[in-house]
Amino acid sequence: MDAAPSTGHAASSGASVRTRVTIPLRFADGYEVAAEAVTFHGLADGEEHVALVLGDPTAAPAPLVRLHSECLTGDVFGSARCDCGPQLREAVERIAATGGVLLYLRQEGRGIGLYNKLDAYALQDAGLDTYQANTALGLPEDGRDYTAAAQMLTALGIGDLDLLTNNPDKAGQLRELGVAVRFVRPTGVFATDSNLRYLHAKAQHTHHTITLPEPAGLAALAG
Repeated sequence: MDAAPSTGHAASSGASVRTRVTIPLRFADGYEVAAEAVTFHGLADGEEHVALVLGDPTAAPAPLVRLHSECLTGDVFGSARCDCGPQLREAVERIAATGGVLLYLRQEGRGIGLYNKLDAYALQDAGLDTYQANTALGLPEDGRDYTAAAQMLTALGIGDLDLLTNNPDKAGQLRELGVAVRFVRPTGVFATDSNLRYLHAKAQHTHHTITLPEPAGLAALAG
């Protein structure tokens, strides 16, 4: 768990709330919760990001916040190649329990888009890891920028917050943008036979805070 002093609201502003509407969420395992979906005017990247306000964000000293990048294959189709779907499901319930916000960011494939992500999957099947595959396509290893996320938090009036993530870059970028990340709360680890090599790449290459067993055959693939 990482702590940092409060630095106030995000320096990046200029966004405002466009619409607030309540939607009932129901997941495949039967979990249900009401969320307030919030849309915005004036986001820096022009994308249609959405915030889901869950529970009462004012009930705790700092609301729990997750930045969740869109993943059609994992969030919608239940792909086991990544851990995105289980992380989304976990985040909604944890945030609803304490009060906070889930920012659903339109950053498919770490910002490279759906078709490029599927192209990268094909290269991963040929032996590259998730970062090497992006590079082989002439694309950034991780093209995500969280300026719009900082704007959304400011527009929602979120000051100090606890961030739900295993990715140190999310906390680092938000703090650089002036967001007061008080604590970093780790997500669960959702390892399967299909995503273990992917999770190892995240832990080793971008220092995600996850502990994993050694995947069978990883050493042979690396050699």
